[in-house]
Amino acid sequence: MSKVKTTVIGSYPVDFDNLEFFKNYSNQNLTSWKNYINVAVDDMIKAGIDIVSDGQTRDPFVNIFLRKLKGCRIRERPEIIDKIKYKESITVEDIKYVRSIIPKKHGLVGLIAGPHTLTCSCVDMFYNDEKELAFDFAQALNFEIKKLVKYVDIVSVDEPFYSISMPDYAKELMKTVLDGVSCTKRLHVCGDVTKKISNLLDLPFDILSHEFKAKPKLFDSFKEYNVTKNICLGCVRSDDVRVETKDEIKDHIQKGINVFDNKIVQLSPDCGLRMLPQKVAFEKLKNLVKACREVYG
Repeated sequence: MSKVKTTVIGSYPVDFDNLEFFKNYSNQNLTSWKNYINVAVDDMIKAGIDIVSDGQTRDPFVNIFLRKLKGCRIRERPEIIDKIKYKESITVEDIKYVRSIIPKKHGLVGLIAGPHTLTCSCVDMFYNDEKELAFDFAQALNFEIKKLVKYVDIVSVDEPFYSISMPDYAKELMKTVLDGVSCTKRLHVCGDVTKKISNLLDLPFDILSHEFKAKPKLFDSFKEYNVTKNICLGCVRSDDVRVETKDEIKDHIQKGINVFDNKIVQLSPDCGLRMLPQKVAFEKLKNLVKACREVYG
Protein backbone atom coordinates (compact mmCIF):
# COMPACT_ATOMS: atom_id res chain seq x y z
CA MET A 1 0.00 0.00 0.00
CA SER A 2 1.23 3.49 -0.86
CA LYS A 3 2.55 5.63 1.98
CA VAL A 4 0.80 8.64 0.40
CA LYS A 5 -2.49 9.25 2.19
CA THR A 6 -5.47 11.45 1.42
CA THR A 7 -6.52 13.76 4.23
CA VAL A 8 -8.26 17.03 5.03
CA ILE A 9 -7.03 20.30 6.48
CA GLY A 10 -9.91 20.67 8.89
CA SER A 11 -13.35 22.17 8.41
CA TYR A 12 -16.22 20.61 6.47
CA PRO A 13 -19.58 22.19 5.53
CA VAL A 14 -22.74 20.88 7.18
CA ASP A 15 -26.28 22.29 7.21
CA PHE A 16 -27.34 23.43 10.67
CA ASP A 17 -30.88 23.19 12.01
CA ASN A 18 -31.39 26.76 13.21
CA LEU A 19 -34.77 25.90 14.72
CA GLU A 20 -33.11 23.24 16.88
CA PHE A 21 -30.52 25.77 18.07
CA PHE A 22 -33.24 28.32 18.89
CA LYS A 23 -35.37 25.79 20.81
CA ASN A 24 -32.39 24.57 22.80
CA TYR A 25 -31.32 28.13 23.58
CA SER A 26 -34.85 29.07 24.67
CA ASN A 27 -35.06 26.00 26.90
CA GLN A 28 -31.51 26.50 28.21
CA ASN A 29 -30.46 23.16 26.75
CA LEU A 30 -27.13 22.35 25.16
CA THR A 31 -27.19 21.44 21.48
CA SER A 32 -25.64 18.08 20.68
CA TRP A 33 -22.98 18.37 18.01
CA LYS A 34 -22.71 14.65 17.37
CA ASN A 35 -25.22 14.73 14.50
CA TYR A 36 -23.20 17.42 12.72
CA ILE A 37 -19.92 15.64 13.38
CA ASN A 38 -21.52 12.47 12.00
CA VAL A 39 -22.42 14.20 8.75
CA ALA A 40 -18.92 15.57 8.21
CA VAL A 41 -17.11 12.37 9.13
CA ASP A 42 -19.51 10.19 7.14
CA ASP A 43 -18.84 12.23 3.99
CA MET A 44 -15.07 11.93 4.47
CA ILE A 45 -15.33 8.16 4.97
CA LYS A 46 -17.67 7.69 1.99
CA ALA A 47 -15.31 9.75 -0.18
CA GLY A 48 -12.48 7.40 0.80
CA ILE A 49 -10.33 9.86 2.77
CA ASP A 50 -7.60 8.01 4.68
CA ILE A 51 -7.05 10.50 7.53
CA VAL A 52 -10.21 12.32 8.64
CA SER A 53 -10.94 15.19 11.03
CA ASP A 54 -13.90 16.07 13.26
CA GLY A 55 -15.05 18.60 10.65
CA GLN A 56 -14.61 21.63 12.93
CA THR A 57 -18.38 22.02 12.97
CA ARG A 58 -18.72 23.94 16.23
CA ASP A 59 -17.49 27.41 15.37
CA PRO A 60 -15.02 29.44 13.32
CA PHE A 61 -11.69 27.75 14.03
CA VAL A 62 -10.09 30.32 16.33
CA ASN A 63 -13.30 30.73 18.35
CA ILE A 64 -13.39 26.99 19.10
CA PHE A 65 -10.22 27.57 21.14
CA LEU A 66 -10.81 31.07 22.45
CA ARG A 67 -14.18 30.17 23.98
CA LYS A 68 -12.51 27.55 26.19
CA LEU A 69 -9.34 29.36 27.31
CA LYS A 70 -9.29 31.42 30.50
CA GLY A 71 -8.59 35.07 29.81
CA CYS A 72 -10.63 35.30 26.57
CA ARG A 73 -14.10 36.53 25.80
CA ILE A 74 -15.99 36.70 22.49
CA ARG A 75 -17.73 39.92 21.50
CA GLU A 76 -17.66 41.50 18.05
CA ARG A 77 -14.07 40.32 18.07
CA PRO A 78 -12.32 38.05 20.55
CA GLU A 79 -10.82 40.01 23.43
CA ILE A 80 -8.01 39.22 25.87
CA ILE A 81 -9.08 40.40 29.31
CA ASP A 82 -6.87 38.33 31.64
CA LYS A 83 -3.88 35.97 31.62
CA ILE A 84 -4.33 33.10 29.17
CA LYS A 85 -4.60 29.74 30.92
CA TYR A 86 -5.76 26.26 29.96
CA LYS A 87 -8.81 25.33 32.03
CA GLU A 88 -10.52 22.41 30.22
CA SER A 89 -10.29 20.25 27.12
CA ILE A 90 -11.25 22.04 23.92
CA THR A 91 -11.54 19.53 21.08
CA VAL A 92 -10.72 16.30 22.91
CA GLU A 93 -14.31 15.11 23.45
CA ASP A 94 -15.16 15.57 19.77
CA ILE A 95 -12.00 13.73 18.77
CA LYS A 96 -12.72 10.87 21.19
CA TYR A 97 -16.18 10.58 19.65
CA VAL A 98 -14.80 10.51 16.09
CA ARG A 99 -12.27 7.84 17.06
CA SER A 100 -15.14 5.72 18.38
CA ILE A 101 -17.15 5.85 15.13
CA ILE A 102 -14.55 5.59 12.35
CA PRO A 103 -13.28 2.26 10.96
CA LYS A 104 -9.89 1.25 12.35
CA LYS A 105 -8.24 1.53 8.93
CA HIS A 106 -8.81 5.30 8.91
CA GLY A 107 -6.46 7.74 10.59
CA LEU A 108 -7.49 10.79 12.59
CA VAL A 109 -5.97 14.25 12.67
CA GLY A 110 -6.23 16.56 15.68
CA LEU A 111 -6.51 20.22 14.73
CA ILE A 112 -4.95 23.08 16.66
CA ALA A 113 -5.23 26.83 16.02
CA GLY A 114 -1.69 28.18 16.16
CA PRO A 115 -0.61 30.63 18.88
CA HIS A 116 0.44 33.39 16.47
CA THR A 117 -2.90 33.20 14.65
CA LEU A 118 -4.79 33.30 17.95
CA THR A 119 -2.73 36.32 19.01
CA CYS A 120 -3.40 38.17 15.76
CA SER A 121 -7.11 37.36 15.91
CA CYS A 122 -7.71 39.04 19.27
CA VAL A 123 -7.99 42.54 20.67
CA ASP A 124 -5.44 42.56 23.50
CA MET A 125 -6.78 44.43 26.51
CA PHE A 126 -4.47 42.88 29.10
CA TYR A 127 -0.92 42.00 27.99
CA ASN A 128 0.22 44.86 25.77
CA ASP A 129 2.99 42.47 24.76
CA GLU A 130 2.35 40.34 21.68
CA LYS A 131 5.21 37.93 22.38
CA GLU A 132 4.15 37.22 25.96
CA LEU A 133 0.56 36.65 24.83
CA ALA A 134 1.68 34.28 22.06
CA PHE A 135 3.79 32.18 24.44
CA ASP A 136 0.93 31.93 26.94
CA PHE A 137 -1.28 30.70 24.10
CA ALA A 138 1.47 28.24 23.16
CA GLN A 139 1.68 26.83 26.66
CA ALA A 140 -2.09 26.44 26.86
CA LEU A 141 -2.23 24.70 23.48
CA ASN A 142 0.48 22.29 24.59
CA PHE A 143 -1.85 21.03 27.34
CA GLU A 144 -4.55 20.38 24.74
CA ILE A 145 -2.20 18.55 22.36
CA LYS A 146 -0.94 16.28 25.13
CA LYS A 147 -4.53 15.18 25.71
CA LEU A 148 -5.23 14.80 21.99
CA VAL A 149 -2.28 12.52 21.22
CA LYS A 150 -4.01 9.64 23.00
CA TYR A 151 -6.62 9.55 20.22
CA VAL A 152 -5.04 10.93 17.03
CA ASP A 153 -2.42 9.83 14.53
CA ILE A 154 -1.37 13.34 13.55
CA VAL A 155 -1.52 16.78 15.15
CA SER A 156 -1.93 19.63 12.68
CA VAL A 157 -1.24 23.21 13.75
CA ASP A 158 -2.98 25.83 11.60
CA GLU A 159 -1.13 29.17 11.28
CA PRO A 160 -2.72 31.11 8.39
CA PHE A 161 -1.23 34.36 9.69
CA TYR A 162 2.27 33.07 8.90
CA SER A 163 1.64 33.96 5.27
CA ILE A 164 1.19 37.58 6.38
CA SER A 165 3.54 37.93 9.33
CA MET A 166 5.96 35.56 11.00
CA PRO A 167 7.61 36.62 14.27
CA ASP A 168 11.33 36.12 14.76
CA TYR A 169 10.51 33.88 17.74
CA ALA A 170 8.34 31.52 15.66
CA LYS A 171 10.65 28.53 16.13
CA GLU A 172 10.75 28.83 19.92
CA LEU A 173 7.00 29.44 19.94
CA MET A 174 6.36 26.18 18.08
CA LYS A 175 8.80 24.30 20.30
CA THR A 176 6.63 25.39 23.22
CA VAL A 177 3.45 24.23 21.50
CA LEU A 178 4.97 20.84 20.64
CA ASP A 179 7.02 20.21 23.78
CA GLY A 180 6.81 16.53 24.72
CA VAL A 181 4.64 15.64 21.69
CA SER A 182 5.86 12.50 19.94
CA CYS A 183 3.23 11.86 17.23
CA THR A 184 3.52 13.13 13.65
CA LYS A 185 3.30 16.92 13.55
CA ARG A 186 1.97 18.92 10.58
CA LEU A 187 1.96 22.68 10.00
CA HIS A 188 -0.68 24.15 7.70
CA VAL A 189 -0.20 27.66 6.31
CA CYS A 190 -2.54 28.82 3.57
CA GLY A 191 -1.90 31.86 1.41
CA ASP A 192 1.27 32.93 -0.38
CA VAL A 193 4.23 31.66 1.66
CA THR A 194 6.80 32.36 -1.06
CA LYS A 195 8.86 34.69 1.12
CA LYS A 196 8.54 32.53 4.24
CA ILE A 197 9.73 29.16 2.91
CA SER A 198 13.18 29.18 4.50
CA ASN A 199 11.64 30.04 7.88
CA LEU A 200 8.94 27.38 7.53
CA LEU A 201 11.54 24.72 6.74
CA ASP A 202 13.27 25.57 10.01
CA LEU A 203 10.23 24.91 12.21
CA PRO A 204 9.94 21.69 14.27
CA PHE A 205 7.32 19.95 12.12
CA ASP A 206 7.42 16.70 10.16
CA ILE A 207 5.02 17.81 7.41
CA LEU A 208 4.37 21.17 5.74
CA SER A 209 0.94 21.79 4.18
CA HIS A 210 0.24 24.60 1.71
CA GLU A 211 -2.18 25.86 -0.96
CA PHE A 212 -0.40 24.46 -4.00
CA LYS A 213 -3.57 24.39 -6.14
CA ALA A 214 -4.59 28.02 -5.63
CA LYS A 215 -0.95 29.18 -5.51
CA PRO A 216 0.86 27.05 -8.13
CA LYS A 217 3.78 29.48 -8.19
CA LEU A 218 4.77 27.87 -4.88
CA PHE A 219 6.15 24.96 -6.90
CA ASP A 220 8.77 27.23 -8.47
CA SER A 221 9.54 28.84 -5.13
CA PHE A 222 10.11 25.53 -3.34
CA LYS A 223 12.45 24.39 -6.13
CA GLU A 224 15.01 26.87 -4.82
CA TYR A 225 15.32 25.05 -1.48
CA ASN A 226 16.58 21.73 -0.21
CA VAL A 227 13.26 20.51 1.17
CA THR A 228 13.92 18.10 4.01
CA LYS A 229 10.35 18.14 5.34
CA ASN A 230 7.58 15.90 4.11
CA ILE A 231 4.80 17.62 2.16
CA CYS A 232 1.02 17.64 2.33
CA LEU A 233 0.13 18.74 -1.20
CA GLY A 234 -2.95 20.94 -1.57
CA CYS A 235 -4.66 19.54 -4.68
CA VAL A 236 -8.17 21.04 -4.87
CA ARG A 237 -9.22 24.59 -4.17
CA SER A 238 -11.20 25.41 -1.07
CA ASP A 239 -12.34 28.78 -2.41
CA ASP A 240 -13.85 27.69 -5.75
CA VAL A 241 -17.11 25.80 -6.30
CA ARG A 242 -15.79 24.24 -9.51
CA VAL A 243 -15.07 20.57 -8.89
CA GLU A 244 -11.64 19.64 -10.25
CA THR A 245 -11.68 16.52 -12.43
CA LYS A 246 -9.73 13.41 -11.51
CA ASP A 247 -7.36 13.95 -14.44
CA GLU A 248 -6.76 17.59 -13.50
CA ILE A 249 -5.84 16.50 -9.99
CA LYS A 250 -3.55 13.78 -11.36
CA ASP A 251 -1.70 16.39 -13.45
CA HIS A 252 -1.35 18.59 -10.39
CA ILE A 253 0.03 15.70 -8.32
CA GLN A 254 2.60 15.05 -11.03
CA LYS A 255 3.75 18.67 -10.82
CA GLY A 256 4.22 18.11 -7.13
CA ILE A 257 6.18 14.92 -7.72
CA ASN A 258 8.46 16.79 -10.13
CA VAL A 259 9.36 19.18 -7.31
CA PHE A 260 9.15 17.07 -4.14
CA ASP A 261 9.54 13.48 -5.40
CA ASN A 262 8.98 11.08 -2.51
CA LYS A 263 8.62 13.88 0.06
CA ILE A 264 4.90 13.99 -0.69
CA VAL A 265 3.18 11.93 2.02
CA GLN A 266 -0.31 13.47 2.05
CA LEU A 267 -2.77 14.87 -0.52
CA SER A 268 -5.48 17.24 0.67
CA PRO A 269 -7.67 20.19 -0.23
CA ASP A 270 -5.84 23.52 -0.15
CA CYS A 271 -7.55 24.49 3.10
CA GLY A 272 -10.71 23.85 5.10
CA LEU A 273 -13.85 23.34 3.02
CA ARG A 274 -16.33 25.14 5.29
CA MET A 275 -17.22 27.84 2.75
CA LEU A 276 -18.23 25.42 -0.01
CA PRO A 277 -21.63 23.74 -0.52
CA GLN A 278 -21.56 20.30 1.06
CA LYS A 279 -22.16 18.50 -2.24
CA VAL A 280 -19.26 20.34 -3.86
CA ALA A 281 -16.92 19.56 -0.96
CA PHE A 282 -17.86 15.88 -1.15
CA GLU A 283 -17.25 15.66 -4.91
CA LYS A 284 -13.86 17.34 -4.52
CA LEU A 285 -12.85 14.78 -1.90
CA LYS A 286 -14.06 11.87 -4.05
CA ASN A 287 -12.02 13.02 -7.05
CA LEU A 288 -8.99 13.63 -4.83
CA VAL A 289 -9.16 10.02 -3.63
CA LYS A 290 -9.60 8.66 -7.16
CA ALA A 291 -6.61 10.65 -8.41
CA CYS A 292 -4.44 9.51 -5.51
CA ARG A 293 -5.24 5.86 -6.16
CA GLU A 294 -4.45 6.13 -9.85
CA VAL A 295 -1.16 7.93 -9.28
CA TYR A 296 0.10 6.01 -6.26
CA GLY A 297 -1.89 2.77 -6.32
